Amino acid sequence: MINPTNQVFKKIQKTINKMNYVAPYISFPFAMWLLSRLIILCAMLFVAPLIPSPPNGVAAKFGWDVFSAWDSQWYHLITENGYEFSLEKKQNSVAFFPLFPLLTRGLMSFGIPFHISGTLINNFAFLAALIILYLWVAERYDKSTAQWATAILAWCPYSIYGTVIYTEGLFLLCSTSALRAFDKKQYAWVGLWGALATATRVTGMALVPAFLLTSWLQKRTLKAFISSLAVGSGLFLYCLYCQLKFNDALAFLHAQKGWRSSYGFDWQGWGKILMEIVVGPANAGSGYIKDFWYPLGFATIIGCAYLLWLYRQKLGSVKVRYGFYCLWFLLWIIAGDSLIKIILIFGGLILLCFSIKKIPLAAVIYGFCSYAIVLNTGLTASVERYVYAIVPLSYACGLLLARYPRWGYLVISFCVIPLFSFSIRFCQKLWLA
Repeated sequence: MINPTNQVFKKIQKTINKMNYVAPYISFPFAMWLLSRLIILCAMLFVAPLIPSPPNGVAAKFGWDVFSAWDSQWYHLITENGYEFSLEKKQNSVAFFPLFPLLTRGLMSFGIPFHISGTLINNFAFLAALIILYLWVAERYDKSTAQWATAILAWCPYSIYGTVIYTEGLFLLCSTSALRAFDKKQYAWVGLWGALATATRVTGMALVPAFLLTSWLQKRTLKAFISSLAVGSGLFLYCLYCQLKFNDALAFLHAQKGWRSSYGFDWQGWGKILMEIVVGPANAGSGYIKDFWYPLGFATIIGCAYLLWLYRQKLGSVKVRYGFYCLWFLLWIIAGDSLIKIILIFGGLILLCFSIKKIPLAAVIYGFCSYAIVLNTGLTASVERYVYAIVPLSYACGLLLARYPRWGYLVISFCVIPLFSFSIRFCQKLWLA
């Protein structure tokens, strides 16, 4: 005769064993999320209100409003009034994809204000994305690599967009979950998470060619091809909605004209940013050497970096490491955020190229397809934010920093500074990305 007490005890023990197995995979991502978000909250809620209103900005005030600026206002408009589209208007809300405002509106139906709803959804989605990334990398490699991949995603200065009322946290959750599911051949989840990603932002469509091409190259089953096509259903449903409401299935695409006049790689814009880094904004803008000290300082830093590399064996690894860190810090002081932008975007692309054989094939193809989309928007603005949300870059960074952990600690320690600065600037309504 079966003893019911023993059966209950076994179920409880089984549940505890599962929790003990899962706990290590949650604790580290949660710690990275919590610590990095505390830095942001401290900057936005306690430091920013003490700083006078900057030029072209506003004075920050303690409250939920600090999490709302720029695109956040569009999501607020959508949740309150729905979508609108008119060719006569310069900018239209239909340019912003529906999943985030839908979820926010759902939470608002419980009486929770927009600023709280949007902030909670993005933050908890970002936490979930960190956990999924950790699980994915740990399953294929080890905990050390997973920890570095998670840490770099959490501490990157642009991770502020995983806290404020934007879609980065939600998109990272959906795209990372879809990539992990495809890697594990869980095709029902591939279709679901992929569809949610394409309903969050247009760059989610990069998943479709990534999954289709990988399915073909790896000779996967018919289910893989069907789930790959199902990924596009999020965008398809939005197109259907636009057709029914505005009689224009591509209304969201046509609305982009309010932000850009053309598409393609902005050679002139990127060249200008590079010149600002090398010769300084004043000199790049005037077309001649107006500020002599900037190029002199830049040349001195580059020269010192060359000497450090040349005499690296005599100086030793410790002195060389801290020497490069100090030179990088000085270069960032004079060059500003443009330096971080260029390194993140094009340094990330180079890193992805070197990681082709190390990360899953679908993730590699997705990374390159995402770059093809974001670098051909005809703009240089916001590109760094979109590149930050390409999760294979964090995967590749995890692999790199796991090999060179001492460099990793320096990278994370530096990231704290611009993350704190970005947080203050965002709640002052100053443009970041």
